[in-house]
Amino acid sequence: MAKVSRFLLTVCFVLLTMEAYASDLMLSGLLQQGKHQELIEVLQPRVDGGQGVSSFQLMMLGGAYYEIRKYREALIVCDLMAKRVQEGDRRVFGADLSVYPEIIRAAVSLDQGLYEAAIEHAGRAEAQLEKDQFFYRQQLIQINNVLGIANAYLGRTGQARKNLEKIRDVELSLSNLGPEKFSSMARIHMALGEYDLALKAINDEGAGVDAILTLFYDPTFQNLPKHFIRAKSLFETGQISEAKQGYDELLKHPQIAQFGAVHWVVLYDRARIAQKEGDIALAIELLRKAVDIIELQRSSIDSEAGRIGYVGDKQSVYQQLVSLLISLNRTEEAFDFVERSKSRALVDMLAAKMDFGIPEGNAEKARAALAELERIDNSLRVREASSGAVQVAALRNLQEVRQKIHDAAPELAALVAVSAVPATELKGLLRPDEVLLEYYLQGDDFFAFVLGGGELKAVRLEGKGLDAEVQALRQALEQPRGDAWKSIAGGLHARLWQPIQGVLGATKKVVVVPHGALHYLPFAVLSDTRGNFLIDRYDLRFLPSASVLKFLSPVQASVPSRILVLGNPDLGDPGLDLQFAEKETRTISALFPGAQMLLRQNASETNFKKAAAAYRRVHFATHGKFRPETPLSSGLYLAKDPENDGVLTVGELYSMRLDAELVTLSACETGLGKVANGNDIVGLARGFLYAGSRAIVASLWSVDDQATAQLMQSFYRNLARMNKPEALRQAQLSTRRAYPHPFYWAAFQITGRGD
Repeated sequence: MAKVSRFLLTVCFVLLTMEAYASDLMLSGLLQQGKHQELIEVLQPRVDGGQGVSSFQLMMLGGAYYEIRKYREALIVCDLMAKRVQEGDRRVFGADLSVYPEIIRAAVSLDQGLYEAAIEHAGRAEAQLEKDQFFYRQQLIQINNVLGIANAYLGRTGQARKNLEKIRDVELSLSNLGPEKFSSMARIHMALGEYDLALKAINDEGAGVDAILTLFYDPTFQNLPKHFIRAKSLFETGQISEAKQGYDELLKHPQIAQFGAVHWVVLYDRARIAQKEGDIALAIELLRKAVDIIELQRSSIDSEAGRIGYVGDKQSVYQQLVSLLISLNRTEEAFDFVERSKSRALVDMLAAKMDFGIPEGNAEKARAALAELERIDNSLRVREASSGAVQVAALRNLQEVRQKIHDAAPELAALVAVSAVPATELKGLLRPDEVLLEYYLQGDDFFAFVLGGGELKAVRLEGKGLDAEVQALRQALEQPRGDAWKSIAGGLHARLWQPIQGVLGATKKVVVVPHGALHYLPFAVLSDTRGNFLIDRYDLRFLPSASVLKFLSPVQASVPSRILVLGNPDLGDPGLDLQFAEKETRTISALFPGAQMLLRQNASETNFKKAAAAYRRVHFATHGKFRPETPLSSGLYLAKDPENDGVLTVGELYSMRLDAELVTLSACETGLGKVANGNDIVGLARGFLYAGSRAIVASLWSVDDQATAQLMQSFYRNLARMNKPEALRQAQLSTRRAYPHPFYWAAFQITGRGD
């Protein structure tokens, strides 16, 4: 995308006439040509060295960082520019620069799917607009472009159309703003799903620039996005032949790789065309390239919420590729991309987070490799248009560094690189009596992969309306005295389990890898036509992705299982006290000699962090909060003190080291009925798994205090003679006899190892 670069164009014309600004002219020329890294290499050392850098130069630097999708650096530069503006450096040739920090912030938020934030920043810029200055028209277009797209995606159609009309009313005389104006109008139409109107806008004769003007600047940064909008609009309006020609021309363009946000979409749509034409081999080739580009950009977004939007935006590429591979019976390849797509959701949340807990012994090597990985990855991202030989060499270096990280810390390698474990290797990680059942849901495409007995099979399932059905079951379970859940649980059994029951064979031990809304589904409550629950027959354990199997070390039977129990922390509000959780804490502590019990104010985040590494089992009887919009902020509520805020977040867990065979999260609240993309629960489980826990028991909703206390006491007593999934199953069956409604017993699931 080049929308931030385009706001610099007018300045270039001014600078052409001013010999005194030759340096700035050179820099703006680099930006026009898409040579963003070269511009950064000139300006960033000046910033680092404390040299005088003007607001205009900071504007160019922020634009360059934005174009290579280094959002964190772009925002830092915005802050520096805002400070320079406050110090008085706010004009160039009488034109106002003060709005650009907010314009860039708005563009970053829009890219990351943070639409309310984009509107807030763009609104601030609009409030600062000065009409009687040289940049006014361009600034007005840029601001309303962001506002229009954000409002469209938020369903505020009327407001989006008002933003569009403001752009339409911009007069173009004596300017080169035609491409800017009509491309912005087209983008808003695209966001509204009006591709016919987008096509009309981009084909308007005003969308071009007088040839004489192109003698003074390189119009590539305007033309390539314009060509993409035209091809995309042709594709979406069914003019496939013309769209194909447009996409093929784009793929031949020497600078297409400079536009990462466009490149993967062009490959994806061109693959869809190839599929329609029956050229499946070409479609697969193009989709693989699109996946490679997506995964090369893995650390381009620095906010958790932005990464979630990034993930959702690109999952359709994986979906198409998986579906095609399955249609060709290339099941193991399809499974590999399913695992990569799931790893993608985790990697995108963690890619920019380099504060990892690294096992002792290899820490220095791992950290050195991390730094090298970041350097090579940045180089690849900003030099995507390099020659083939340069790219091959850089990719080879990247692979070598990832191998270094894998050798030093395999668990860390799984977080910072898309590293799916092949099905052939997974077969050896399952017990002989276990079967792996992995679901993959994207849109209406729904597959179940069953790995057992040394064989991998794929079964197509019915995905339409599944999210709504899971939501309906969870809402029905909110009513402990109702039975509306029964028919829904039966329907979900028929949809999710019955079609694969024959493939499962006689096994009673199933390792389930959910996807999407299925992360929120209490599988134990699914029931057949005779009213038998899955829990009546199967030991179930869960994994965030099958590849995690490789990194869960076996439990050391010779090491005593000392337990740390934290319960009923003082949260500063009597309404949040958990009476039965405190009783549960005391009872469980009494079961284990040498247990450490922390209650009320002693059940603090600080005390947990200080003590946790010394215990093999950790039990939390407290509230928790799962945040789908910011998964790394999900966490457990403990007592706060001057050292910590009392919220043990997923993000903090990734920086910890535990040596626990089991972490139990009792009485946690996850927001019943709030089904999002599934990444929040995955994030919490993966956080504890990465920190060093082999298994986690957690709840899918806010559970009953008294029933949970009974279930947990039974669970820990069972552990003395059973493996973890069987111990939990028997505890749930026991609790069901006292509390028949599944609200009381079905919420808990075990994630990780089962021994």
